[in-house]
Amino acid sequence: MLRVRAIADFLEAFAPSCLAEDWDNVGLLVGDADAAVERIMTCLSVTDASADEAIRQRAELIVAHHPIPFQPLKRLTTESPTGRLLLRLVADGVAVYSPHTALDSAARGINQLLAEGLGLHDIAPLVTAPGGISAGRCGRLRAVQPLGEFAETVKAFLRLEAVQRVGDAARPIQRVAVACGSATELLSAARERGCDCFVTGEARFHSCLEAEATGMAMLLVGHHASERFGVERLAEALAEKFADATVWASRDEHDPIAWT
Repeated sequence: MLRVRAIADFLEAFAPSCLAEDWDNVGLLVGDADAAVERIMTCLSVTDASADEAIRQRAELIVAHHPIPFQPLKRLTTESPTGRLLLRLVADGVAVYSPHTALDSAARGINQLLAEGLGLHDIAPLVTAPGGISAGRCGRLRAVQPLGEFAETVKAFLRLEAVQRVGDAARPIQRVAVACGSATELLSAARERGCDCFVTGEARFHSCLEAEATGMAMLLVGHHASERFGVERLAEALAEKFADATVWASRDEHDPIAWT
């Protein structure tokens, strides 16, 4: 019989916790490692919608990219959204595993898949730190192309109708950095690696001004879009590894930010 522990061991090998940032909270966060598992759901975040789905569909394990809990808790009650979600999951016997930044940086993790999906070549970590932690990816397009044309490639891969752009659409680019989520702290590293364009989920206004002032084009795709495809691919990897289990990526979670 398949146990939570076996899936946790696979995820640790797939996205080793040593790759996670030191501020992160990764691994098995809720549940009994020896509990039996037949149904596994992946999602970007544990929300009311994704928790409802997991419970309704009788999942015994949620693999959520974003940790819950993320910050240390002083009390676990229904008075907070996190407390309510955790108590519901525990009551229904649903375990939670989060790989978060370990999955971002893993060899077949989100940033690697994003770089490949956008057609980059000669892909390498954007930043490599002691301990093997690699943040982001950088690579080159086969040929120089206008920023606006590359934006269409980004939209097609992430199934988006629009992205935010910093820089003129006609600006030629070839060397590109990518970092999922909110990663503008890597802007300087992208410049140092000679990148023309930085693709990330979201950025503060002043980071956009910094990029513009230093000649760096940016494409902002939204935090959700920059990572959601990764949990879909993770569901595929889990289904391939654990053929006897039912595995799916949440169908009910959604991006809370809408374009109008």
